[in-house]
Amino acid sequence: MSGNTIGKNFTVTTYGESHGDSIGCIIDGCPPGLRISEEDLMPDIERRRTGRSRFVSQRQEPDAVKIMSGVLDGVTTGTPIGLRIENTNQRSKDYEAIKDLFRPGHADYTYFHKYGVREHRGGGRSSARETVIRVAAGGVAKKYLLDRHGIQVRGYLAQLGPIKASTIDLDFVNTNPYFCPDPDKVGEIESFMASLSKAGDSIGARVNVVASNVPAGLGEPIFDRLDADLAHALMSISAVKGVEVGAGFGVVEQRGTANRDEITPEGFLSNHAGGILGGISSGQDVCVSIALKPTASLHLDARTIDTQGRAAVISTHGRHDPCVGIRATPIAEAMVAMVLMDHLLRHRAQNFDRLARDPASSALPFPLENRT
Repeated sequence: MSGNTIGKNFTVTTYGESHGDSIGCIIDGCPPGLRISEEDLMPDIERRRTGRSRFVSQRQEPDAVKIMSGVLDGVTTGTPIGLRIENTNQRSKDYEAIKDLFRPGHADYTYFHKYGVREHRGGGRSSARETVIRVAAGGVAKKYLLDRHGIQVRGYLAQLGPIKASTIDLDFVNTNPYFCPDPDKVGEIESFMASLSKAGDSIGARVNVVASNVPAGLGEPIFDRLDADLAHALMSISAVKGVEVGAGFGVVEQRGTANRDEITPEGFLSNHAGGILGGISSGQDVCVSIALKPTASLHLDARTIDTQGRAAVISTHGRHDPCVGIRATPIAEAMVAMVLMDHLLRHRAQNFDRLARDPASSALPFPLENRT
């Protein structure tokens, strides 16, 4: 009921607050026999980590993940996997001055009205700090998807404020701290962020995720459509205000003749649907996009009220990202991977013995040698 768990067959339940002892999760439903280690999870955690550039939060956390259960001799046992990351660099004193004030654009006001109490230190559960453990859990899903089915989930910063990537080179994404796929735009992003930082303001961003080699058949009608679950998962990320699948809102200006993704014996001629038809994967790349709002924590004064309803002025100090989208790529990848992993296991559970062949291929959608 409390909304801290995602998934049906592959479930992830997270716990912890921004300034608490630790952030952690329980993963249930991961099949046995997957070779996994803490070292396997650290690359994505490191990609998300604070302090990687001067334009993200300077909170210095090692973010060392610890596997607490569910793995024996480097292999998953099929039992719940416990993951834990300690918080070691909290600066709770930064928030004492706003203990009784609601930060505009944050969850302070709504948490207070829902629970009658709120964690003022960094926002507690509503803080983006919670997403670090999602990245760790997503690392388990990404490894299973890639090792067992060759499914690869990769994301990139498609747009930061007015700056849009013109070239998409996925191999370039991890060579810069912005996850930008366009080599010609990195310098422009640097200059823009420098001027933004000087002004004390923040900016929004767009992040795209592409999952390749996804087999046809993932997704459940009607309410558990693959695109519906992806939207649910991605919208749960802090600061996300919009989710698109495929052409997204671009379909408003498209005609049916352009949008309908014609099919030939050689395959689809386009992918405006984002690899999902009728809520079920088509075998094409699954393409999704998220829009993240500008950071609301600013040093600039803003009008607000206190917990007694009195007018006040607030400025937020501490360590905050002027653009949360810069570090959102590995988070978005993790959520997409968890949803695909969950639907892969759900599909296997219902359709393991299905013998119908893909009319466009002589091979089964799930080769028998890949079924575990």
